[in-house]
Amino acid sequence: MKFERIEVRYVSLPLIYPWRTAYGSDAEVDSVLMHVRSGEYGAWGETTPLRAPLYSPEFTLGVYYLLAEFIGPRLIGGEFDSAGALLDELRLFKGNPFAKAGLEIAWWNLQARIQGLPLHQLLGGETRNVDAGADFGIQDSIDMLLANIQKAIDEGFKRIKLKYGPGWDLYMLQAVRSTFPHFTFHIDCNSAYTLDDLPMFQKIDKMGLAMIEQPLYYNDLLTHAELQRQLETPICLDESIKSVRDFEWAIRLGSCRVLNIKPPRVGGLETALTLHNMARDAGIPCWVGSMLESGVGVGVLIELATLPNFTYPNDIFPAGRFYVQPLTVPQTTLNEDCTFSPSAVPGIPYEPDTSLLESVTRFKTVLEA
Repeated sequence: MKFERIEVRYVSLPLIYPWRTAYGSDAEVDSVLMHVRSGEYGAWGETTPLRAPLYSPEFTLGVYYLLAEFIGPRLIGGEFDSAGALLDELRLFKGNPFAKAGLEIAWWNLQARIQGLPLHQLLGGETRNVDAGADFGIQDSIDMLLANIQKAIDEGFKRIKLKYGPGWDLYMLQAVRSTFPHFTFHIDCNSAYTLDDLPMFQKIDKMGLAMIEQPLYYNDLLTHAELQRQLETPICLDESIKSVRDFEWAIRLGSCRVLNIKPPRVGGLETALTLHNMARDAGIPCWVGSMLESGVGVGVLIELATLPNFTYPNDIFPAGRFYVQPLTVPQTTLNEDCTFSPSAVPGIPYEPDTSLLESVTRFKTVLEA
């Protein structure tokens, strides 16, 4: 496959309700979309770091610049028979997994279209529906949160994730647990705490959560291992796992008992597959995480979630859950049982609505061989 044309777009997608976490509040999601072409075939990819370097050192404008000025020019005109060959071409660039993931994910979607396969089949997944969970950021009030949780339970979601951070922590969780004593919950701390908060985590340990996601420093494995040794509740790592090497050390240290896999965070689908297999072999269950992607990115997550070790309901959302105007046609929609169906067409079925795409595009770069 030869990359004959690469289009890179920085887009801003307004949210229905601000997404609040321990990092702060976002009124819109800034994302980078890529369209690649080889001969008669074309396909989209997406990578979605936050607008500011809060989740990781990468941020949307920096990722756009790297793709437009360094990574795109490095790949344009090149022929890549595998995702590994593409990543080898980018090996000279240090770090920056979100930036590298953009065109790597587009490569997979394009390759699936060329081969006439749904993306999940090319990835080695099963043709099966995948479970979605419900997520709630920091809300305006406890009553608002409890009402939203009840609605999600009534709709049939099998688990709920709660954003958890200073000012919205133990008292919130106690209110939720007392109201819903038997439902499956987990909390996502987004690196907001330290080992000095052990007494709080010991209280959480008695609440029967499915897991505690990323409680400590974003780039840390050692103190997560120390915390895990003192808790019965599984720790799930997210921000701390950006590469195969990170996860190798996490397994050796015992830093987690669950793994969240976000393809952009780890540099693309090739690494996501490797991490899935490593976790399977180590007896560590996985689930697919989200960065609030548009339908392009969500479509990719659905396909990845069909692999067998993704056993916990995933962070995959219908188009109308977060965005004022869903970007793609068709829109991503939930089945009645709160599952998503994988693609039945080559690649993924979701593409940006061209009439909306221009209005949300802030910057655009086109490279041609």
